[in-house]
Formats: sequence, C-alpha cells, structure tokens
Amino acid sequence: MAVPGPGNSIALRVKSPSDVGAASALAAAVGAAGATLTGLDVVESAQRFLLIDITCNTADAGHASRVEQALEELDGVSVQSVTDRTFAMHLGGKIGVVPTVALDDRDDLSRAYTPGVARVCLAIAEDPAQARRLTSKGHTVAVVTDGSAVLGLGNIGPAAALPVMEGKAALFKHFGGVDGWPVCLDTQDTQDTEEIIRVVKAIAPSYGGINLEDIAAPRCFEIERRLRAELQIPVFHDDQHGTAVITLAALQNALRVVGKPLASVRIVIAGAGAAGSAITRLLLAAGAARIIVYGKEGAVSAGEEQPDPTRAWLAAHTNPEEFAGPLSAALAGADVFIGVSAPGILNEADIAAMAPDAVVFALANPEPEVDPAAAARHAAVVATGRSDFPNQINNVLVFPGFFRGLLDSGAADYSEAMLLAAAHAIADRVTPAELSAAYIVPSVFDPGVAPAVAAAVAGAAPGTASAEGTAG
Repeated sequence: MAVPGPGNSIALRVKSPSDVGAASALAAAVGAAGATLTGLDVVESAQRFLLIDITCNTADAGHASRVEQALEELDGVSVQSVTDRTFAMHLGGKIGVVPTVALDDRDDLSRAYTPGVARVCLAIAEDPAQARRLTSKGHTVAVVTDGSAVLGLGNIGPAAALPVMEGKAALFKHFGGVDGWPVCLDTQDTQDTEEIIRVVKAIAPSYGGINLEDIAAPRCFEIERRLRAELQIPVFHDDQHGTAVITLAALQNALRVVGKPLASVRIVIAGAGAAGSAITRLLLAAGAARIIVYGKEGAVSAGEEQPDPTRAWLAAHTNPEEFAGPLSAALAGADVFIGVSAPGILNEADIAAMAPDAVVFALANPEPEVDPAAAARHAAVVATGRSDFPNQINNVLVFPGFFRGLLDSGAADYSEAMLLAAAHAIADRVTPAELSAAYIVPSVFDPGVAPAVAAAVAGAAPGTASAEGTAG
C-alpha cells in the first residue's frame, strides 16, 4: 500500500528547452507518473535552455526511477541529476555537540578546562549530587538500543539502528530541550540480558535518564525491570510506555467523539509484545475492563501456558471469557481495535463487522494492519502511525515532555500515575472546539504539548501535592 510521501522525496535537476510551456510540461509528466509535485524552480535561464529544479514525493526507489524516465521521454528534456532527499538529510548524521559556554580566549579555556575544571571535579567528588547542577547530566539522556527490533524493520543490528537513534536524539532536543545521545550496543544474546544491563549501568553516571529503544521482546522487559530497580535515574522503555501513553490519550479523545465510556467498550489488541502489553496495562489502569489481546499464536488466555511473565500477566488480567477464536471473530461486535503487530492482517469486512461507531487504531509502521481508507468506510474514527493520514499516533508527543518532567522533578523513577497524567495532558491539548473524528491528538508541532506533559509528569512525581492527591 505504498503511497507517495516525504520519506521518499527526490530532487531532480532538469535541462529543458526554453519555452513558455516547459514548466507545465514537466509538472504534468511528474503527475502522470504518479508522484506528488512539491516544488518547481527555474535556477538558470538562457536563450536555448532552462535549468529547472523539481522536488516531488514518490512511493519508493522504483517509483523515483519511473519519474526520472517520464521526464527523460519529453522532447528536448534531459535529467542532469537525481538526489534522494532523505539520504541527503542524513549525510554526516543529524546531531552534533555544541558548546554552551564561550571559548574565545585563554581565560575562558582556564575556567572550562584546566586548571579551573579541577575545582568542579573535586566538588562533585565530595558531593556526587552536584553533578546534576554542574554538568550536562541534568538534561542529558542516553538513547540505548541493540538494534534488535527497529521500527518496522526488525533485527537490523546496532549500526543500522543508529539513524533512528540520532533521529530520536534530535527530537528530544527540538521538542523537549533534552540532550539525547545515541548508544548503540553490539550485543544481542537472546538468552542473556546481563551484558546490556551491565553496560548501561556502567555508563549511567553520565546521564540523567536512560531511554531504552527498539530492543526485542521479551528481553526488553527484563532489561527495563532490572535497570529501574538498580539505577537511581529513570529508565524508560519508549516502545512500551511512550506508545501506551499516546494510545491512551488518543483513545480517550476518540471515545469522546463517539460518545462511549472507556469502562464499557470492548477492546481487541493485536500484538502482545512490548507495545501491546504496555498499552493493555495502561488502559486497564485508566478504567478499561473488557480487553482481548492477540499474539502470534492467537488470543492470550489464562487457559493456556504462557512463555514469559509478561504474557502470563496479560493472560491473568484480560480475556476473562477465554475467547479462543481467530482475530477476525474477536472483532465482530468490538468497539475498539488497536493494532501494534503486522501489516495487512485485517480486511475491510473485518472492520465492517465491528460495532457501530467503532474506533480503529492500525499502528503498524510503515504498513498498517488494515488499509486506513477501507477502515474509514466503516469505523467512526481511524488512526495510524503514519504521517500521511489523519490522527498520527506518534511517540514524539510523549517522550520529550515526559523526560523533561522527570529531569525537572529530579525523579529517580516514574509511576503509573505519571503515565496517566501524561496521557491526560496530551488529550487535553485538543480542545472541545477542535475535537473531531479527524483530529483526536494534537499536532506533533504544537509547542504547548511538551511543556504540558512535563508539567503533568512533574506534578505527579512522588512528594508533590498532585501526586499525593492522585494516590489518595
């Protein structure tokens, strides 16, 4: 279901005859080839020719080649160069280190480095808590992965995961003012979590928090559990909790659109891994009561032996009727479908069989569980993980502000109350006047989201008045 999008944008420099209809002919050729024209600029004009820069969105590399061929087939036209704009953006990486102090003369150097820095080192040696105030520790997060479960790409290894981790770091800085740094670990022993745990513990003194990313289940559960218990800084697995927070926020608003209470809707979740298990836990904490979770083997049920503690917890807290039919059968009459699994596992008929005013979150990326356009013909609200459809369920609405709140509050860990507070803060950024079936989450570029999430998280931190009120 590949469609043209900015992730496959190309730039073509084209030499064309110098006549009044040249630009129109080029634009028409791009459109006829199925691409989306985003820009057309004349960069050089001569009596006999024009040099024209064209930018357009394509569906994939093959589609880009077809666009180039379509232009070459025009009389007198030749393509001088083709640039993949996504690869061009990544040349040299997406992040770097920028000093926050002046280093203009000998005096600056003496204070920033030797000999003056020794006094600061000794102050921290005497009181380690001063590191948060006198170094970058108080605003720096390690983005840690082993590359074993990257986006929709699977196990591509730590080096291939680095562009994603750099992107995550850039988002931390842009949206939350948090300095994230990629830490890609070359270890994937599926039988042993100790090496990742040991390495993260060893690097922890440099950071104010740890963001675990794209580590395959079930190893990710043990790694996060151990690190949360053994470190004095927050350890947050975004694939679990970030996804859960934004999904709850979106579902709260979707249910407002259709006028159904969370406590009474029947929810089917496809995916029993990191995201699916965390979504289930948070929905139950928020008041959901009727959930069936599907893994690769079928519906998770207490009547069957489970392979790990996380799956056993799901079996004990969901599917009380021990439904054992296929996913399509579970969807019949269901109010909500949440997919964090695999592409194309549902069809239009499956969505048509859901309850009236159904809500469908098909979040597999880049290809969703069901065609969103087909789902929208039957469901009242449809959301995906993609940016080219309405209602993008995107973790960037969560983790920058969530970590900002953790760092600002000095919290050593986070709680269920903080996750719920973050979800409520995101949902409330959509005002009643804005709320609609096509707008259930705020824009990722809403500058008020991260501060609202940070304030909510800090307010729900242990020891605050709001946290005490939540606990009570």
